[in-house]
Amino acid sequence: MKGQDNMITLLYFLTGAVILWLLRQLWPVRSLSYINVHHWVQAKESLNLKMLDVRDASDYLEGHISGSINISLGRLLYVWQQDLFPDDNVLILSNNWYQNNKAARILRKHGFRSLYAIQGDVLSTQACFQKTPSKGGRHCEHRFNH
Repeated sequence: MKGQDNMITLLYFLTGAVILWLLRQLWPVRSLSYINVHHWVQAKESLNLKMLDVRDASDYLEGHISGSINISLGRLLYVWQQDLFPDDNVLILSNNWYQNNKAARILRKHGFRSLYAIQGDVLSTQACFQKTPSKGGRHCEHRFNH
C-alpha cells in the first residue's frame, strides 16, 4: 500500500508540473505587444522596428519580409547579440503565437522590453509576397491600405 501511495503522489506531482508548464507557455509575455496585421507597416516605421523572423532558414528563403533579420528560434538564444541590442524595438515574425511568445521570452530574459508581434498571419498572406529575382524566393513589400 505504501508503494502505491508513493506512486499516486508522484503522479499528482507530475500532473501538476505539466499543468504549470502549459500555463507558463500560454501566459502572455509582459513586454510583448501585438500590432494589427493591417497597420504593421505604419507601426514599423513610426516605432523604428527591427524585424526578427524566427522561422527556419529554409522557410525564410522561401519567402520573407524585405529587411527582416532571420535568426531561427533554436539559434536565437545563442546568436541574438550579432544583430540585436536590448534597447531595440523588435517586431517578431513567426508562423504562430507560440513561436512569438517563445522568442519574446528569450529576448525578455536578455533585457529587451519593447517587443512586438503581428496580430494576424502576415507571413502566410500570399499578397504580401513578391518574387525576389536574385534568389528565386519571395519577400514582402506589400503595404496594407485598410
